[in-house]
Amino acid sequence: MTSTNDIRRSFLDYFERNGHSRQPSAPLVPQNDPTLMFVNAGMVPFKNVFTGLETRPYSTATSSQKCVRAGGKHNDLDNVGYTARHHTFFEMLGNFSFGDYFKERAITLAWGLLTKEWGLSPDRLTVTVYHTDDEAFDLWKRIAGLPDERIIRIATKDNFWAMGPDGPSGPCSEIFFDHGDHIPGGPPGSPDEDGDRFVEIWNLVFMQHLQENEQIVSDLPRPSIDTGMGLERIAAVMQGVHDNYDTDTFRALIHASEELTRTRAEGEQQASHRVIADHLRAAGFLVADGVLPANEGRGYVLRRIMRRAMRHAHLLGAAEPLMHRLVPALVAEMGAAYPELVRAQPLIEATLRQEETRFRQTLSNGLKLLDEATASLAQGGTLPGETAFRLYDTFGFPYDLTEDALRSQGLSVDRGGFDSAMAEQKARARAAWKGSGEKVSDELWFDLAEEHGATEFTGYAGHEGEGVVLAIIKDGQRVEQVGEGETVQLLLNQTPFYGESGGQVGDAGKLSSLNGLQADVTDTSKPLGRLHALTATIRAGSVKVGESLHQSVDEERRRAVRANHSATHLLHAALRHRLGTHVSQKGSLVAPDRLRFDFSHPSALTADDIAAIEAEVNAHIRHNQPVATRLMTPDEAIAEGAMALFGEKYGDEVRVLSMGLDGDSTYSVELCGGTHVSALGDIALFKIVSESAVSSGVRRIEALTGEAARQWLIGRDARLRDIAASLKAAPDEAPARVAALVEQTRKLERELAEARKQLAMGGGAAQSSGPEEVAGVPFIGRVVEGLDPKALRPEIDTLKKQLGRGVAALIAVNDGRASVAAGVTDDLAGQLSAVDLVKAAVAALGGQGGGGRPDMAQGGGPDGTKATEALAAIRDALAKVSA
Repeated sequence: MTSTNDIRRSFLDYFERNGHSRQPSAPLVPQNDPTLMFVNAGMVPFKNVFTGLETRPYSTATSSQKCVRAGGKHNDLDNVGYTARHHTFFEMLGNFSFGDYFKERAITLAWGLLTKEWGLSPDRLTVTVYHTDDEAFDLWKRIAGLPDERIIRIATKDNFWAMGPDGPSGPCSEIFFDHGDHIPGGPPGSPDEDGDRFVEIWNLVFMQHLQENEQIVSDLPRPSIDTGMGLERIAAVMQGVHDNYDTDTFRALIHASEELTRTRAEGEQQASHRVIADHLRAAGFLVADGVLPANEGRGYVLRRIMRRAMRHAHLLGAAEPLMHRLVPALVAEMGAAYPELVRAQPLIEATLRQEETRFRQTLSNGLKLLDEATASLAQGGTLPGETAFRLYDTFGFPYDLTEDALRSQGLSVDRGGFDSAMAEQKARARAAWKGSGEKVSDELWFDLAEEHGATEFTGYAGHEGEGVVLAIIKDGQRVEQVGEGETVQLLLNQTPFYGESGGQVGDAGKLSSLNGLQADVTDTSKPLGRLHALTATIRAGSVKVGESLHQSVDEERRRAVRANHSATHLLHAALRHRLGTHVSQKGSLVAPDRLRFDFSHPSALTADDIAAIEAEVNAHIRHNQPVATRLMTPDEAIAEGAMALFGEKYGDEVRVLSMGLDGDSTYSVELCGGTHVSALGDIALFKIVSESAVSSGVRRIEALTGEAARQWLIGRDARLRDIAASLKAAPDEAPARVAALVEQTRKLERELAEARKQLAMGGGAAQSSGPEEVAGVPFIGRVVEGLDPKALRPEIDTLKKQLGRGVAALIAVNDGRASVAAGVTDDLAGQLSAVDLVKAAVAALGGQGGGGRPDMAQGGGPDGTKATEALAAIRDALAKVSA
C-alpha cells in the first residue's frame, strides 16, 4: 500500500524532476490576503505572484499546502465526521506556472503522473472542461486519448474560476475518479452527480482572462496554471478505499483514539472518532502556526474546533482530558513532513490539555442545562434561541456546538432567537458603558468595536501582513477617504502593529497599497483595550475605507522593544531573588531605546545589589532558554504562580509568559500581552545604567539591552581611555591615579583653607590684636575676608579661651555676603546673650534674625560692605547691656 506520506513525496518529486521549484507549505495564517481567515487553497501563498505584484526567482513551482476550512464562507465544520470527504484541515497538492507553460503541458503532466507514475487506470478517469473551452477538450482527447463521453462540458461556474470580482480568471478542468458501479452516483453533469461514485481528485485552473466587476475585459498577457489535488482524496483512491477516514493517516489517529477511550469507531461512535481525528490535525497545525484559543477571530475558530472534538471525547466516555494524549500519534504520522509539529509539540499538548480541562466543567454544566431544556421537546423540535444564547453567554458553549449536540436527537436551534438575544446583550452593554463615566471621546471607538468587533492582532507571529481598512478617524470624526499630507488614525480588521499597553510603547512602521499609498505609522494605540488604532501620516497617494493595505512594522524597532520587554521580566525576577518577595512592580516603560522599571523597596540598592542583579539577568540570557507562551484565565495563571503586571487590564484570558529555569522550576512566570523574544539569548546583553528614588518606598531602575547596552559600554570605555590619556596612564591604572589625585587635592585644599584662615585671622592695621574694654567687658571683635563661615564657631571658641572672661565677635565676608558669630564666656552668659549681639549685627548687615545659645550664636546678612558697621552694632549692644 502507498502511504499518504509516500504520495505527498512522490507528487513533489515528480514535479521537481519536471523543472518545478519545490516550495514548503506557507503558514495557515494568510500573509497576503486580509479577507481570508485561514489559507484555504494551495494557490493562496502565490496570489501576488499570479497578479504580478510579486516576483520570485522561479516561474514554476510545486507544493503541498496546509489548508483549513472552518470559518467564514469556506466552513466545513458542521459536516466533518458525518461525511467521507469533509475536513477542517487538509493538504492541497499543487503545481503552478507563473506565465511559463499553459494548458498543454499542464494536462500532459497531470495525465502522466496519474496514469504512468501512479498507475491509475485511464478507464476509471473522467474529466470535465468549461463548455466553451474547445482547446482543453481537444488537448484531453489528444494527450489522454479519452473518448468524447468522458470529456464532459460543464456550463456552470463549477468549471470557471475567478480570484474575485476583479483580477485573473479562467476555465477549469476537473479530473474525477470512478470508484465503481457498486457505489451510487453518476458522472459530473448528470442528474446523479451528487452521488459518491465519481469523486473529483484534481482541478486544473487555466488562468487566461482578466475580469472587472465579474466581466471578462481582456486576455492575460501571460496565461498561468494553478492546480489543486486534495491529498486525502488521492490517498483514498491509491489505497483502494472510498472514504478518506479509511486512509492510513486517519486510521492511525482513530486507532489511537480507540485505544485511549477503549471504544470502537463503529456505529454511533464512528462520527465521534472521526471528529476527534480531524480536529486534532486542525488544532495541532493551527497552534504550531501561532494561533492560540481566544474569544474572537482566528483564536475563536480554533477554540470551536477544539471544543467540538472535546465534546465528542466526552460522548465516547473519556473520563480525563483526551486530546493532548493524541498529539504524539499526530506527530508520528505527520512530523517528518511538517517539522513545525515536532517543534511545537509541547505547546500543542499544553494548549489542548489546558483547554480541555477548562472545557470539561463548562461541558458538564452546559449539557445539564441542555438536557433540561430539551426534555420536553419532541423529535424535530426547536430549542429556543434564548436558551442557546444562555449556553453561549454563561457556559461558553459556541452556537454550533449546541447545534451539533442536538443533531443526534433530531432537534434544531432557533437561530433568529439566538441573534436577537445577542443583540439585546450588546444594547445592555452599551447602556452600561454610557453610565460608567468613561470619557465621551471613547464613544466613537465603542461604536467601532460594536460594529466590527476587536482588532485581530497578528504581530505575535510576524511583523508584516495585510489588513482591510474598517474606519478612518480624522480630528475625532469618521471619514471615508484621506490623502497626501494628512495625519489620521486607521482601524484595520487585523494588524501586526502592537497597540501601546502594559508599559510597552506602540509600534511604528509603514503602510502601502496597490493604489500607490505610502504612509508612515508613527504610533499605535489601543482604544477600549481591544482595538488597534494606527496613527499614520500619508506621504503619497490616498487611502479609503474598504481598501486593503500592506502593513510593515519597523522590524529593528520591534526587535529592540521585544528584548527590552523580556529583559523587564527577568529584571523583576532578579530583584525578587536578590531583595525579597516584597518587591512588586509599580510601573514600567518598555521603549525601543531603553527600559524603565519602578518597584517597591524601602532603600537604595547597593553597588553589590546592582552587580548581582545584572549578573543574574545576563546568566539567563546566556543560557538562551526558549520563551514559552500559554493562554489561561487570570485565576488559573495566578494559581500557577504567575505574577500580574502593574497597569495591565486582564480579560477572561491572558497570555502567560514563562522564561528561564531556576533549578527544576521556571525562573519568571508573568501575565503579559506584550511582544517578546522567542529565546532569551535574543536579548544579547543587559546593563543597568541608573537606580534612583521615585517616591517614598518606590525605586526606579533604568536599563539597556542588546546594541544599546553595547554602545553604552563602548561610550564608557572611550571616556575611561580619555581620562587615562589625560593622566598619562594605562586605562587599568586610571582609577588608582584618580584616587591619588583626589587625595592630593583634598590635602592641598586643607592646607589652603588653613593658610587662608591664618591670613584672615592675622587682622590688619585697623584691628588690634588684643582685647578692648567695652563698658568694662573685655571684647575682641574682627572683620575677616575669605574665612569659611563654618570656621567661625571654632575660632570664637579659641578667642573665648584667650579672653578667659569677656565677649568675642567675628564677621566673615565672602562673595559680598557676611556671616557673623558671637560668643560670651560662661561667667558672663547669665548677664549677656550672644543671641542679642548677633541680632544687632545681622540687622546692620541688612538681614533678619540670628540664633543660638546665650554663650554662642550665629547669623548672616546680604550686605558684606556693612561689616564694620555690624561690628560697631555689636559694641553698641554690648555697651547698653553692660551699662
